[in-house]
Amino acid sequence: MNYRSLTSLEIEQLQQQFCIADDWNNIQVLEGFNPLYVREVSFSGQIRLGKFEKSVDLPGGVSVHSGIFKACLHNTTVANNVYIREIHNYIANYHIGEDSHIENTNLIVVNEKTSFGNGVRVPVMNEGGGREVPIFDGLSAHLAYILTVYRHDLKVIKNLQTRIDAYADSQKSVIGIIGKSVRIVNCGAITNVRIGDHAILDGVATLKNGTVNSHKEAPVHVGYGVACDEFILSSGVRISDSTLISRCFVGQGSILDKHFSAVDSLFFANCHGSHGEAIAVFAGPYTVSHHKATLLIAGMFSFFNAGSGSNQSNHLYKLGPVHQGVVERGCKATSDSYLLWPARIGAFTLVMGRHTKHSNTSDLPFSYLIENAGESYLVPGANLRSVGTIRDAQKWSKRDTRKDSHKLDQLNLNLWNPYTIQQVMKGLVILENLQQQSPETTEEYNYNNCIIRRSSLVNGISLYKMAIFIFLGNSFIDRLKNSHFDTIHQLREQLTPTTQSGSGEWSDLSGLLVPRNEISLLMEDLSADALTLDEIQSRFESLQLNYTDYSWTWSYHKLLAYWEKSIVEVTLEDFINLVEASKNASISLDSMLYLDAQKEFDQNSHVGFGMDGDDVQKTQDFEAVRGTLKSNPFVRQLLNHSEEQSQLAEEMIARLKMVK
Repeated sequence: MNYRSLTSLEIEQLQQQFCIADDWNNIQVLEGFNPLYVREVSFSGQIRLGKFEKSVDLPGGVSVHSGIFKACLHNTTVANNVYIREIHNYIANYHIGEDSHIENTNLIVVNEKTSFGNGVRVPVMNEGGGREVPIFDGLSAHLAYILTVYRHDLKVIKNLQTRIDAYADSQKSVIGIIGKSVRIVNCGAITNVRIGDHAILDGVATLKNGTVNSHKEAPVHVGYGVACDEFILSSGVRISDSTLISRCFVGQGSILDKHFSAVDSLFFANCHGSHGEAIAVFAGPYTVSHHKATLLIAGMFSFFNAGSGSNQSNHLYKLGPVHQGVVERGCKATSDSYLLWPARIGAFTLVMGRHTKHSNTSDLPFSYLIENAGESYLVPGANLRSVGTIRDAQKWSKRDTRKDSHKLDQLNLNLWNPYTIQQVMKGLVILENLQQQSPETTEEYNYNNCIIRRSSLVNGISLYKMAIFIFLGNSFIDRLKNSHFDTIHQLREQLTPTTQSGSGEWSDLSGLLVPRNEISLLMEDLSADALTLDEIQSRFESLQLNYTDYSWTWSYHKLLAYWEKSIVEVTLEDFINLVEASKNASISLDSMLYLDAQKEFDQNSHVGFGMDGDDVQKTQDFEAVRGTLKSNPFVRQLLNHSEEQSQLAEEMIARLKMVK
């Protein structure tokens, strides 16, 4: 843009409007600048002003003209059609984008060369240190997972930290940016903060040393009473209601509100924290804590729901707060539940009661972990027949609030996948070994500081077998349903994987499900320092895109191991028996889920309905509020899905019987 100096007439008019400057020659303006809309302003340092041609619409139907009124500006550039009014202290060392609105705010300043929160070390999980993650604008849950968990690979960690530090250095500046169409109203002190386009800062108490990565597609909203120090807020974030955060990264689409407090924590996509507290937490995608007196501390979580008053602690230490815990994807903690770290809880486990025995249930997923008389009882596989588990998995896609077209976190929302079924298979072996190695009269088994009752063990074996058959059978059907085959040879060709990746162990990189051999390849490249930060992100995106192929490779090899044959030895009868077994297992499990759903409509659920009426009115009141079992949308969806899966299985069996 071509700026010019003020004319003598413009300077005279500005002075008549109670404006002052330490040197009028340091003020430059764009052609079309009108001094009429600059009043009671003090200028110092290098100043550049745009044109003020538009009106600004305020809440309540008020309209004001753009311009600068009652403010003090130092070393500041103001773009076109900005509205600034009532700056009680001053604005210094900023570039303010066009159409922005700043009013009734105390201080906006860059007071030193800063990277705006990039490069800040967050001592996540271990309060005593050792797992520090340097945050930056493009941090994903998966990269943070590697930085947190793979500390044993010193070269990889050093290379990643160096890359991130270099990025942080590239962001350093003595000039801050307030983007286009930003609204900053009724705020306190904003110090060393970079603010992206279309951000809304309304009543913020303090912001210090951070970045607000807002843009038009996914604005960031920071509300009343919020105080943030050393932070990065990703696109689409909402923080409000006197929430306090310090040394935190907040991922895309996340919400922190209602007096939530967080220190030394990482929150990734679609997290929601209200009322409670987080300290040194790795909050993977969809970590949710909605209640007062709920504490998340020194742990790694994802797809997690913390009940009211649920908490963890690492207080039984002698060398400092060094203990940590891992709660794998999909777990729930009931009200007043408690876990004493260290502990590791398997995927999709329901935790109820207080647990102080350092349990490790990673290889027994979909379980209930229940306290009884001070002991931790494990009910393997019980969550497989819980309708709540299915509902949780289905709601995640509906609760993805990310509007950004460039998503940092690559999220696999499948309830059943190679990772969870891999754990189920391990669990099945564990349960069968416990059963075989103990006398038939054994009523309770000890496993990793938990107690498993005989009936629970037997049921767990049955449920795990169902899950395995359902997943492998559905994978087989999905592989073939859109394929053409007339002969057994063509069928085998269609089943042959297109990649060898995926046949071994899998890992959950905080939302991204990947074969470990692909992680090994990534680690080799990271060790060689062969990837930029953008290329690392692209690698994660590629892993997500290739999930279906990797998943089939895993299923294919598990099926061959089950049949104990090579693919050329597998018969049509083997294929048909697989689909039959999968269909029958699916019908059995769906029946259990339906029975579980029925409990939500039994007479016990009617308590409190029809307060002043008879039994008929009680039922009418219940159905008016809750509906009926048959009309419930989720139950209908469950029944429809069951019918669809059975139909697909029948159609596949019919096709297989026609193969030559």
